[in-house]
Amino acid sequence: MPSDLKFHVNGKETTVSSETGRSLLEVLREDLKLTGTKYGCGEGACGACTVLVDGKPTFSCTTPASEANGKKVATIEGLAEGDKLHPVQQAFCDAMAYQCGYCTPGMIMQTVALLEQTPKPDDAAIAAIAKALNGHLCRCCGYINIADAVRRASTELSRR
Repeated sequence: MPSDLKFHVNGKETTVSSETGRSLLEVLREDLKLTGTKYGCGEGACGACTVLVDGKPTFSCTTPASEANGKKVATIEGLAEGDKLHPVQQAFCDAMAYQCGYCTPGMIMQTVALLEQTPKPDDAAIAAIAKALNGHLCRCCGYINIADAVRRASTELSRR
């Protein structure tokens, strides 16, 4: 039997009717029309579907929508403020850390979470960047530019 789920998505209270077993990804994309979060593997192995649930990176394809009930969910659509990109989004653009762009939303959401935990990763933290982004697959192999984007975003965020 469907049940109402209430959670905050990108700062707005949301109520959706959800059947048992639906994934958070399905609710975000189909019910809320937030298509920036991508369906990749459907197994939590590629990272394309990463969103933040109460600030923690979460593979939305393997997370039941019911687990978001009463929580805060942030998607790629919620990062920018109007026409002004979030510093991590801007850093990905500046570093050309995308090619096809399919993995980019998940990488950006993971980076936002990383930089909230470790605001100023130094060169030794490259291992931390690699560890945080482990599980995020880029079929275009843009990993060097992605790591550069993380460092750029860290620098910009530390200026604030």
